[in-house]
Amino acid sequence: MFEKFADLGDRLSHLEGKLSDPSLLADQKEYQKVAREHARLSRLNTLYRRFSQVEQELAENRLLATDEDEDPELREMARAELAELLEKRVQLEQEMRLLLLPKDPNDERNIFLEIRAGTGGDEAALFVGDLYRMYSRFAETQGWKVEVMSSSSLGIGGFKDIVALISGDLVYSKLKYESGVHRVQRVPATETQGRIHTSAVTVAILPEADEVDLTIDMNDLKFDVFRSSGPGGQSVNTTDSAVRITHLPTGLVVSCQDEKSQHKNKAKGLTVLRARLMAQREQEHHDKIAESRRSQVGSGDRSERIRTYNFPQGRLTDHRINLTLYKLETIMAGKLEEVIYPLIAHDQAAQLKKLQ
Repeated sequence: MFEKFADLGDRLSHLEGKLSDPSLLADQKEYQKVAREHARLSRLNTLYRRFSQVEQELAENRLLATDEDEDPELREMARAELAELLEKRVQLEQEMRLLLLPKDPNDERNIFLEIRAGTGGDEAALFVGDLYRMYSRFAETQGWKVEVMSSSSLGIGGFKDIVALISGDLVYSKLKYESGVHRVQRVPATETQGRIHTSAVTVAILPEADEVDLTIDMNDLKFDVFRSSGPGGQSVNTTDSAVRITHLPTGLVVSCQDEKSQHKNKAKGLTVLRARLMAQREQEHHDKIAESRRSQVGSGDRSERIRTYNFPQGRLTDHRINLTLYKLETIMAGKLEEVIYPLIAHDQAAQLKKLQ
């Protein structure tokens, strides 16, 4: 493992030189990328120095503890310190291994959050709205921006589906484990006999694709315009401003109608289509190497049931890591840290096991 530290000082000096170059400030995205790498390597360098110091202290204490010519009291103190130093050594080594884990290339990307009603009719549609509010509140605590790209409101406070762009720092790294089927168990407001109904919605987390990542041939696209439907203000429904984009080679279809401008709906639709095409391409790549998202918790497949929200019991269960929390109201209010961080830790532990 320590071969990776041989040129750490040179790499840090190189990054410091780039950060001091005024021309880098013109590209904020690249500047932030370099700054994050510099921070990671600085942390690694600090840990390695502490680790080297502990190694030296261990060697000295081992000699002292076994030196029969030394004072017995000093030998006993050296033996007592050995246990503490060994524990510290293990902790530092673990922290360094975590920093050396392969980085997901999408971790720093913004994401498209897609939530769609599944089985359960109106209850499923209402839960789509509940999940969207939960993720929006969590995004607010993280300082992220949420922008609705498209939605199909059912007029009962729920949605048939909703797609939102969430942008900010390391969005994908924290929300990438949310893809899958989310099951809800609760008593609907219209249920007179108090029976619990089970419904389901699907969540997809798609990393935002840059134009340089995936170029779309405009000849492969079919554009249809139509009149917007559903709630949306007085002028939304009076013009053909809604846009439907069909990617002919794959059959993928994206519709956007939230904006009054046909041009804006088209631009939004293209960004969503690009993200879906990139996600499809990545999934095909993972399938080919028979390692489909094994580095993540679960497969990330939208058909996989990942979580149950039981409202009568106030319970949330994540089935992938057998996590159960009896604080559903707090979680639905956007306090997702107690769900997300155990998933991240589980993923890191699995990756560390592969390195051993």
